[in-house]
Amino acid sequence: MTTQPWVAPIGVHTLADRAEVLFHSTFGGAADGVWAAPGRVNLIGEHVDYAGGLVLPFALSYVTTVAVRARDDDQLHCVSTHTDEQWRGNLSEVAPGHPDGWAAYVAGVVWAMRNSGTISAGMGFDLAVHSSVPVGSGLSSSAALECAFALAVADLLGHPTDSDGRLRLIDACIRAENEIAGSPTGGMDQTVAMLAQPGHALLLDCRSADTRPVPVDFESANGRLLIIDTNAPHRLVDGQYGERRAALEVACAELGVETLRDIDDADAVLGSLTAPESVKRVRHVLTEIKRVGEVAELLTLGRVADIGTLLTSSHLSLRDDYEVSSVELDNAVDAALEAGAWGARMTGGGFGGSALALVPDDRVEAVVEHVMHTAAQASLPIPQFLAAEPSRSAHRLSLR
Repeated sequence: MTTQPWVAPIGVHTLADRAEVLFHSTFGGAADGVWAAPGRVNLIGEHVDYAGGLVLPFALSYVTTVAVRARDDDQLHCVSTHTDEQWRGNLSEVAPGHPDGWAAYVAGVVWAMRNSGTISAGMGFDLAVHSSVPVGSGLSSSAALECAFALAVADLLGHPTDSDGRLRLIDACIRAENEIAGSPTGGMDQTVAMLAQPGHALLLDCRSADTRPVPVDFESANGRLLIIDTNAPHRLVDGQYGERRAALEVACAELGVETLRDIDDADAVLGSLTAPESVKRVRHVLTEIKRVGEVAELLTLGRVADIGTLLTSSHLSLRDDYEVSSVELDNAVDAALEAGAWGARMTGGGFGGSALALVPDDRVEAVVEHVMHTAAQASLPIPQFLAAEPSRSAHRLSLR
């Protein structure tokens, strides 16, 4: 097996051209402008955002572009190159659960910005989308869409898009996903899509919302970070995600704390919990928050290879204590480690999606070959591989 199924990034201006072509063929005339926002990968810090923990994501060079034109009739009409499913409707009628599907993420942004007084009633938009962020891989295609469109709306209306302005847009995107699309999110995805810096991860404190850029230079360590898209669906439809959040809430009530971030002595806390499942869930959160801080410190010191063991420990915790991994993710992680990766772990919400492998340059081909081979042997979908390089945040490409 010699073919390496790499998913290469597509140049942002090529993506923008495709969005503009779709816009013109659908709506006629030119868009008012084109905007882009990145997908993201979370280096470490899984299932701790809603517990007030620390996360360490960075933006990818896989991005979503949107061509947008303002209207004055309360209508939203959105189309995408990736689906025949279009949506047209009145923005004044947007509500939780309506619209459904991918249009909810777009309509929800306008709904949230109206509720905050950012957009006046009667405004509408035409929107065409083209993206290179793989859908269902756990790389946050939804936040990329929300943030590209939110930035477009702010620019078209002349609202600030500096750091403070972007914080307001992040809030709108989080509300869109939580309240209209009905997808629980702690805000990590939207924050990194709006605030990322090239060459850096973003250390986000989910309790205070403070952020700090952390340098990430895989090349200096003669290494690469591979994203392994298992091509397994990102399964969150059976309520297990919600069950884990609820288990943490029950544990917090039992411990008398607002969030698990308020706990200093992990050993004492774990010994006081009555339910064995609560012990496992809380142990993951507390140890994962500690691992994030350690990884950030190692990266700041330039010790990139040394974070590998922490990545692997994160996966074992997610697999055994939080129980959100899958056979496809475990297979990819185990195979990468067997072939010489410094460390590997699942990333994203779990139950499918993608894994990460931190790999020495001279073992990349071996890791790719072995991951593909073991997946085939286990009759699992053959994975695809993406390059993970810390990239820039949402930005405007053109404005008419």
